Amino acid sequence: MTNPCIIAVAITGSVPTKANNPAVPVTISEQVESTQEAFEAGATIAHCHVRNDDETPSSDPEKFARLKEGLEKHCPGMIIQLSTGGRSGAGQARGGMLLLRPDMASLSVGSNNFPTRVYENPPDLVDWLASEMLKYDVMPEIEAFDLSHIIQAAKMAGDGRLKHPLYVQFVMGVKNAMIADERILDIYIETLKRFAPDALWCAAGIGPNQIVVNEWAIARGGHTRTGLEDNVRLDRDRLAPSNAALVSRAADLCAKYDRPVATWQQARDILNLPLRA
Repeated sequence: MTNPCIIAVAITGSVPTKANNPAVPVTISEQVESTQEAFEAGATIAHCHVRNDDETPSSDPEKFARLKEGLEKHCPGMIIQLSTGGRSGAGQARGGMLLLRPDMASLSVGSNNFPTRVYENPPDLVDWLASEMLKYDVMPEIEAFDLSHIIQAAKMAGDGRLKHPLYVQFVMGVKNAMIADERILDIYIETLKRFAPDALWCAAGIGPNQIVVNEWAIARGGHTRTGLEDNVRLDRDRLAPSNAALVSRAADLCAKYDRPVATWQQARDILNLPLRA
């Protein structure tokens, strides 16, 4: 294969803390520094959450603005993807940062179980978030935790609620949600191709599934996500020293399958995301 692979780095999330791994970046300055290292290692999408001083998740648009500004300064050209996930707020507060016009934002189009709670994405909220992304010209990254989410995203693209082409991320290995299973991944890919033939896809694995799903995705010609949000370890006995280390590990898999790691210019070309003026 010669098609470049886009590596996304999920830099902090809203669950892993410094108690889990001291390398987890929490403050804005820590996130910028960690992302810059990951960018230099080959990541071209930064998936971003923000936190309060006590490490709890935040939906504060001002914090997102400061993070976005820092990343644009220190990681020029990198694609900035802000999270509208449920841990960082409730209701429309989850999309309060979309007016910042990031390149991308995550969008979950259906609900599912998480380890200790229901990740609620009611239809009216999904439609509102999608409309805000259209309003501010933000490309959604569809986070598919279930087969039905793929079909729903394709339906929304078909009726104009989402722009073509879709970019869909298959999330595997969340406890109580979809397991990391290679045959299921193949079903996901086939289903996406059937319902949205022009869609692009990537895959993310949670915890010890991260490296496994990275390899499955890269081997199949898709894109992939890594980072301390999803996994704080290199293996059972070693904590990951940084986001950059996890990106380097994914880049090594790209070399194994003769796929160049996409530069930021190539990633923007693949996703049709020109730099904003």
